[in-house]
Amino acid sequence: MSEETIKVVVRRREEQGHGVLVLDLASVEGAPLPPFEAGAHVDVHLGEGLVRQYSLAGKPGDRSVYRLGILKDPKSRGGSVAAHERLTEGTEIRIGVPRNHFPLDMAAPHTVLVGGGIGITPMIAMAHALDDAGKSFELHYCGRSRASCAFLDELTSGGFGDRVHPHFDDGADEQRLNLDAVLGKAAPGTHVYVCGPSGFMDWVIAEGRRLGLAEAQIHKEYFQVDTDSSGAAFDVVAKKSGKTVRVEEGRSIVEALATVGIKVQVSCEQGVCGTCLCNVLDGVPDHRDIFLTDEEKADNDQILLCCSRARTDILVLDI
Repeated sequence: MSEETIKVVVRRREEQGHGVLVLDLASVEGAPLPPFEAGAHVDVHLGEGLVRQYSLAGKPGDRSVYRLGILKDPKSRGGSVAAHERLTEGTEIRIGVPRNHFPLDMAAPHTVLVGGGIGITPMIAMAHALDDAGKSFELHYCGRSRASCAFLDELTSGGFGDRVHPHFDDGADEQRLNLDAVLGKAAPGTHVYVCGPSGFMDWVIAEGRRLGLAEAQIHKEYFQVDTDSSGAAFDVVAKKSGKTVRVEEGRSIVEALATVGIKVQVSCEQGVCGTCLCNVLDGVPDHRDIFLTDEEKADNDQILLCCSRARTDILVLDI
């Protein structure tokens, strides 16, 4: 999570689709906001230590506002509900500077953007960036129904509306997303970007691999995953703090450390954002996050404390 913050004001608030809050955030001082690249997100400080990450859904070249789309999730751990309840027009809040873990490769000869539900938000910024650069691309927006989808009108009626393809679960079979047709005939070197519910993303990724795309051509950003805290108990040695704590089954490392007075900053609590990343000095982590790459996990020198566990009886952390 970024430690640098910016004070912004909610300039405009609108509710679209089914439970999607669309916000325009502007600098309190009226100054241009820091630049961002397509795929970036910001940390939104919602008060009482509650921080959540939301993708920037606006045009990257527009520094007058940051645009967010926030789904009111019934499974929310407080973030989306707090945003819907607290972020009214005129409200001043702090946000982190933009960070990008989902960068867009502008060198690709063709790009396929696939957004499922609220996963459309980073795809909007990507579509603007590709369109402004005169690049070849197509955007596929999948949702339960037309009425449930936010941003749909502006996407289909905008300057690149002819490259936007909506797909609805309650629509006719012929308008469903057909990845065989989309990716099976894709030009060599095509890159695919996907964001949305984890099951939907897993399907798109698996189909991309089946249809011959290399791993380097498939890009993904998970918003939410199911975490698993099962497994044998182990000891964590906090080297800097000089404390040792037992992490029982069903309890996270973060929770265990808190019992001995070591507070770890967390945000997503699902191994998605990387806020609680910590160096491992000894022992072997049981990686259960989706933040680290496979190569980084193989090094076993870092761990996400909110969700991962240990494969060894003792894990020594640089904390």
